[in-house]
Amino acid sequence: AEYMGHFLSVYFFSCMSVTLHTSLGDLKIEVYCDLVPKTAENFLALCASGYYNGVKFHRNMPNFMIQGGDPTGSGKGGTSIWGGPFADELLPLQLRHAGRGIVSMANSGPDTNQSQFFIIYSKQPHLNGLNTVFGTVIDGWDVLDAMERSPCDAGDRPNPDILVKTVTIH
Repeated sequence: AEYMGHFLSVYFFSCMSVTLHTSLGDLKIEVYCDLVPKTAENFLALCASGYYNGVKFHRNMPNFMIQGGDPTGSGKGGTSIWGGPFADELLPLQLRHAGRGIVSMANSGPDTNQSQFFIIYSKQPHLNGLNTVFGTVIDGWDVLDAMERSPCDAGDRPNPDILVKTVTIH
């Protein structure tokens, strides 16, 4: 039974993806469950619970990234499935901020991951070793383009709002 549980766990987590149904269209993201299991578990559980439904992308900086995952919309909130911060899973040789569409955990320093994440618009090597990469966009590139082109206020907040309406797990 223990072996079968391990097999099911490995099978279940190896090939997961989610679709973020946003106010600008759908973004499909492959989640690297086998490489960053704790981060993947947190993100997928938050997706499955509806945590991200109706949540704004609160920060958008062209040629850098768009950030969301904070239900307060302030950029200062959000919590993990464990009720507090969890450790980074940094694999700088395998998982890098190497190009458009990389999905990574936002944090406020080492081992402070909660629910916030960002998607980069271009290569950001200065983030390697600082933020846990846990996925990549695999479909919806036109939506990512529309996000990057969206107007923002002086505080880099999209105006009008860009929302995650719902999430589908595949």
